[in-house]
Amino acid sequence: MLKAAGAAAGAVGIATTLAPGSAAAAGPAYAHPGLLHTRADLDRMAAKVKAGAAPYTAGFAKLTANRHAQSGWTPNPQATVFRGSGTPENYATLYNDVHAAYQNALRGHVSGDETHLDTAVAILNAWSAKLTKLDGSADRFLAAGLYGYQFANAAELVRDHGDFELGRFQTMMSDVFAPVSDSFLADHNGAVVTNYWPNWDLAAMACVLATGIFCENKAQVARAVDYFKNGDGMGSLKHAIPVVYDNGLAEWVEAGRDQGHALLGVGLMGTFCEMAWNQGIDLYGYDDSRFLKGAQYVAKWNLGGDVAYTANTRKKGAINGWSGTETATEAAGVDPAMTRPIWAMIANHYTKRRGLSASYVTRIAAKSAPEGGGGDYGPNSGGYDQLGFGTLTFTRERAADTASSPSPAATASGAGADAGTGTGTGSGSAARPQTGGAATASASASPGAGRDLAATGSEDVVGWAAAAGVTAVAGGLLLLRRRDRVRRGGVE
Repeated sequence: MLKAAGAAAGAVGIATTLAPGSAAAAGPAYAHPGLLHTRADLDRMAAKVKAGAAPYTAGFAKLTANRHAQSGWTPNPQATVFRGSGTPENYATLYNDVHAAYQNALRGHVSGDETHLDTAVAILNAWSAKLTKLDGSADRFLAAGLYGYQFANAAELVRDHGDFELGRFQTMMSDVFAPVSDSFLADHNGAVVTNYWPNWDLAAMACVLATGIFCENKAQVARAVDYFKNGDGMGSLKHAIPVVYDNGLAEWVEAGRDQGHALLGVGLMGTFCEMAWNQGIDLYGYDDSRFLKGAQYVAKWNLGGDVAYTANTRKKGAINGWSGTETATEAAGVDPAMTRPIWAMIANHYTKRRGLSASYVTRIAAKSAPEGGGGDYGPNSGGYDQLGFGTLTFTRERAADTASSPSPAATASGAGADAGTGTGTGSGSAARPQTGGAATASASASPGAGRDLAATGSEDVVGWAAAAGVTAVAGGLLLLRRRDRVRRGGVE
C-alpha cells in the first residue's frame, strides 16, 4: 500500500511505494455504470434531450456534430502504441479511436440508436484483441494514464452489451494500462518525486482508479484514493494545491508553469473526484473542499482576475543522476480564449449537488458552454485530454438534499466502505482547513526545448442563467502553443 507522506503539505521527498495489486474484488463491489456517468445520469440526458430542454439540446448538438460520434467509424487497432518516441509514434490512432468509442456509446444511450452502441463495441473489441504494449519515451506514462481512464469510461458505457468482450477488455486494462500507471506512481520513472508536474500523477491516478472500478479491483481503487489523500508526488491533493488563502481561494501549483497544463490538471482532478463520487467516495469535499478552492483559483485566473502566488521551489532530476531546482514566483499569463471542456462537471457538483457558491467556476462554465469533446479543441493530443461534453452530461437540477453523503450509483455491496475510505463519505467533514500563508509546495515555469503545449499535455444565479440558455459563449478553442520546457529526465 502507499505510505502516507506524514508531513506538511508540500514537504515532499518521502519515497512513495505501491504494492502490486492484482487481486480483484470478490463478488459485486462496485456500481455499474459508475465511472463518469451513472444510469441515472444517462436516463436524465436522454429524457432532457427528448424533451428539447436547454442546455442539453445544445450539448447533444455538439456531440452529434463531432466526426468521432458517427456510427460509420472504423477502428485502427495497433499491437504496440508509441508516444514520445518509437517507430511509428502512433498514439494519435489510439486517442482518436478511444474518443470515437466514448462518443458513440454516449450518443447511443442518449438517442436510443443501437447502431452507435454497436460501433462503440466494435472499436473496443478491436483494440482488446490486438493491443499488448505501450511504449516510447516517458510520455508512455501519459498515454497509459490519459487513454487508460478514457478507455475504461467508454467500456463502462457498454459493459452489458451482448457483443462486448468484457473479460478480454478487462484483461487489456489490467495488463497493459494499469501497470504502467501504477509503476509511475510508485517510482516516477526513476526521478525524484517532484520532477514531474501534477498532471502526470493525476493522469496515472485517474487510470488506476477507473481501471480498478471497471475491473472491480478493490486494492487498486484503495491505492488510487490513498494516493489522492497522502501521495508524495505533485498530483496528490495538498501538493497540487499547496496553499489555501484567507479569501477562500487555494493556489494551484501549476499556475506557476502555464495556463494549459493548469487547466489539464484541474480537469483530471475533477474527473478523479467524479468517478470516486459515483462509487460513494467524497473526494470533492475532502479536506474542507480543498479542490473547490483550487478550482475557484484557476477559474478566476483564467477569467483574467488577479490571484496571489506564493513563491515555491521544487527539486528536479533523476535519482542518483542529474539534479536541479526550479522556482516559480508568480502565476503565468493567461489567454482568455484558451479553454478545456472541464468546467460543467465541477460547477454542477458544487452548486447543484452541494448547493455551494462557486462564483468563478460558475462564470467560466457558462463562458465555456456548450462544451464539446475530443476533436472540437484542435487536432493535437491536448484536444483529446478530456472526454468533454459536460454541458450534456453533467448539467443537473439542484439536489433536494445538498448535505447528503454520496452513495454508489446503483445497488452494490461495499462500494464505498471497501474503497480505502473507511466510510462512503471520505473525511471532508472532519478535515482541518489549511489556512493561508505557509507555502510549502513546489511549482515553476519550465524553460527548455519547445513542444506542443497541449501534448502533455448567490453569485451563481447570473452564471447559471447564462448557461441555461446557452446563448452565451460557445468558448474559444484550446490554443495549442509552443512553450519552452525542460525535457531532461522526462520533465513535462
